[in-house]
Amino acid sequence: MSQTVTIRLESEQTDYIQNLSTQFGFELVTDVRLPLQLVWQDNQLKLFQTELKNQGGVVVDFCSAQSEYRRSQISIKKEVIARAVGIKPNYRPYVLDATAGLGRDGFVLAALGCQLTWLERHAAVAALLFDGLERAKRDPEIGSWVEQRLNLIHTSAMNTQWINQQLNHQPDVVYLDPMYPHKKKSAAVKKEMKVFQGLVGADLDADGLLDSARQIATKRIVVKRPDYAEPLNHQKPSFTVDSKKHRFDVYLINE
Repeated sequence: MSQTVTIRLESEQTDYIQNLSTQFGFELVTDVRLPLQLVWQDNQLKLFQTELKNQGGVVVDFCSAQSEYRRSQISIKKEVIARAVGIKPNYRPYVLDATAGLGRDGFVLAALGCQLTWLERHAAVAALLFDGLERAKRDPEIGSWVEQRLNLIHTSAMNTQWINQQLNHQPDVVYLDPMYPHKKKSAAVKKEMKVFQGLVGADLDADGLLDSARQIATKRIVVKRPDYAEPLNHQKPSFTVDSKKHRFDVYLINE
């Protein structure tokens, strides 16, 4: 189950934080002991789980050195996700990333040239994405194409009728990456992901995403799964594309 998040007020606050609290429905507080808090720090919005000591905040930063290095390595041939969504040298599908999370897969697709819309239902995650997107738009290197290719909608992927009304045209691909339980014997989950999982909880309604996606996608649905997991809703895909630790189950529309 997801947990309540607040925005912590500190000595120097901007109108930006006030607007975020209104836009995403957060309570503004001063109590530093509350367990999950969004804090404006180092000109970035960060999520902190206060019970985890010496823990850096979770932040969406598409302009960091790490992100810059990641972008420099991106190519159609290298990216398994590119094959999964059907990218070709002369074709870039319009992708609806219906479970945006921290936006990493969607950003890769946008960097490859896809028009992309993020859907994120959790207000705190949507706020982190919004902040990362706003800063990326001002970046001199990537700002122009970020502005043109990426869009964020704060809603659940289950709201298919409303989503279809908001989109300028139907997406070619709906991309799904629901949260899933990790193996008990697997390597320790990164601290960042512990905070993230503590925030959003498990996607207990994930099996319903396929039916929702079929009401939106026009060409295919792509579901990212760990290599040990059953297909979503136990529905056999049209085909799969494998990577080292994951696979992409592809469901062709009107097959």
